[in-house]
Amino acid sequence: MLNISVIILAGGKSSRMGQNKALIKIKNKPLLRRTYDIAVQISPHVYIVSPWSQEYQLILPAKCQFIQEEKTKFSGPLIAFYQGLLHIKTEWVLLLACDLPLLNPNELKNWLNYLPQLNSKTMAFLPKNNQVWEVLCGFYRRNCLASLETFINEGGLSFQKWLNHSCVKNSVEAIPLHNFEMLYNCNTPHDLSKLPQA
Repeated sequence: MLNISVIILAGGKSSRMGQNKALIKIKNKPLLRRTYDIAVQISPHVYIVSPWSQEYQLILPAKCQFIQEEKTKFSGPLIAFYQGLLHIKTEWVLLLACDLPLLNPNELKNWLNYLPQLNSKTMAFLPKNNQVWEVLCGFYRRNCLASLETFINEGGLSFQKWLNHSCVKNSVEAIPLHNFEMLYNCNTPHDLSKLPQA
């Protein structure tokens, strides 16, 4: 069995949405809860990284594990991922944004089948869309922590720049992806209105 955990990031300000994205209901279920329910199909070790854990405890099972995100002036998804990764003990982690309403558990399970076949030097296994890595729906080896820490200590804040950094870029592999719809995320009310189930 694969040694894997799941980290869900739920710390964004949702400024473009005008309300907390994690709590928006799709088919009467908050987005964060929908993502969590899919994540536990991948691994029993699911962690929510957020500065608002008390608020989210009301919509998640008691067994859900929280990692308190420490907000700084340089906060963002890369920093949140780093803070979460510090608590992970498994070889692999699946990183998910909380606002992926079309996430497909069967597709994620198919992706899992590739992990044992990857080169031992591979640090990230991610979908790629128009030469841009889809960083918030993919796999990272825990041993990427050292390069991530170095990049952040040098002032880096961008996932894309980290993954294209000289010490990392040859260690990233692309997930074969045919269903790009699965990566659809909701940042604005317009995005939400385009969902068939909204």
